[in-house]
Amino acid sequence: MSIGNAWDAVLADALGAPSFQTLQGFLDTRYAQGTVYPPRDRVFTALQLTPPETVRAVIVGQDPYIRPNQAQGLAFSVPPGEPLPPSLQNIYRELRDDLGSAPANGCLFPWALQGVLLLNAVLTVDAGQSNSHQNQGWEAFTDSVFRYLGAQTRPLAFILWGAPAQRKAALVTNPAHLVLKAPHPSPLSAHRGFFGSRPFSQANRFLVENGQGAVAWV
Repeated sequence: MSIGNAWDAVLADALGAPSFQTLQGFLDTRYAQGTVYPPRDRVFTALQLTPPETVRAVIVGQDPYIRPNQAQGLAFSVPPGEPLPPSLQNIYRELRDDLGSAPANGCLFPWALQGVLLLNAVLTVDAGQSNSHQNQGWEAFTDSVFRYLGAQTRPLAFILWGAPAQRKAALVTNPAHLVLKAPHPSPLSAHRGFFGSRPFSQANRFLVENGQGAVAWV
């Protein structure tokens, strides 16, 4: 599989690793036998929309949405016109509390095009079955993305919601980066500290202070 931009060179070792080849065989079977989200040609959308040289901030999700017409290959994003899933509703609630407004729909492509890498820890999932593609090789692949970004010299903002995302923090090795941790925005955990965490204004303040420029979150 090719990503189609500079990530191919950055991740050449990960894309050529035996574990990734095993993962491709697993995906061949799953896509042939049932419904997998996102569609296979959208698996790398997050990396395609946000090449490595453009990354300013990173938001990590768990795995794609499991219902029809939702997963786009971007963590938390849904196509325009689709109802907002509960986690995205809570993200927008926090965004309104933090910065005063939120986008008009659930498509987060504008964030990605500004350098916000919206990357799930696991990039595929069986329809209707959360976590169904865990431990098949995606974690090692996305670790490679984090290892590269975590060692970059230019300061980046990492926004890590929930335990799977926060496990990636160990790969952020440059102390110049900002690492923000909070519970997942899911209705099951958002009230445990996600609400009130103000990640968007914190990230923008850090980026501006370090010459990266603010993200237009709204």
